[in-house]
Amino acid sequence: MTAPASGRADARRNREIVLRTAARMFAEDGLEVSLGRIARRAGVGAGTVYRHFPSKEILAEAVFADHVDGLVAAADRWASRAPAGDALFGFLLDVIEQTAAGRPVCDALTADRSWPRAALAAAVQRYREALDRLLRKAKQAGAVAGDVDAEDLMAVIVGGVALRSAHRDRARGVRLVRALLDGLRAPTVTEAVEFRDSDDGRRHETAWCAECGAPLPARTAGRPARYCGSTCRQRGRRRRLAG
Repeated sequence: MTAPASGRADARRNREIVLRTAARMFAEDGLEVSLGRIARRAGVGAGTVYRHFPSKEILAEAVFADHVDGLVAAADRWASRAPAGDALFGFLLDVIEQTAAGRPVCDALTADRSWPRAALAAAVQRYREALDRLLRKAKQAGAVAGDVDAEDLMAVIVGGVALRSAHRDRARGVRLVRALLDGLRAPTVTEAVEFRDSDDGRRHETAWCAECGAPLPARTAGRPARYCGSTCRQRGRRRRLAG
């Protein structure tokens, strides 16, 4: 017999309540918190929690996968509302800030590879694809250095999370994270200016007054000047005559 639609909706709502409650409690108290405490905080029975999440490990993985899917949605929002470079850097800052808040779950899942992985692996794949899209568009816009790849971004995120978590002052921590992210930006390129060759094949170089040593303005035609003005020209003439 098919469950009534209202029953399915209640089940989905209870699952979301448990996920949100578990995410808050894991962030506050770590993974030591029991399923019973989570059920009480969520306002549901223990049976409801176990029906959706048979073990704490499965619940923790679901919390993390849900967090990652939230990041994928954030990547799509950034891509739709901001220029490519701003979208990538805004998204990276969001990832670092949100991951720093939920770090106990991330650390535990990273350390213990025996936990279930199917849901988490699928979420991470979606996340990597979203990150690759943002990076590719940022490169096309010239906002990111050409040699930066997705692995570099992942490493910068890990470093940014550690930096943000280590600093007590949130504002200063965010400022340091921004400085870290700025290292990914494409360097500003100043176009080199090359002088045109003169008619005699020699490049124009800076010339100096033969009398006072002042720099002379470059001349594009005719013989190069020897003096900066009439006064120095007369002094030079007198010196030649006296010699």
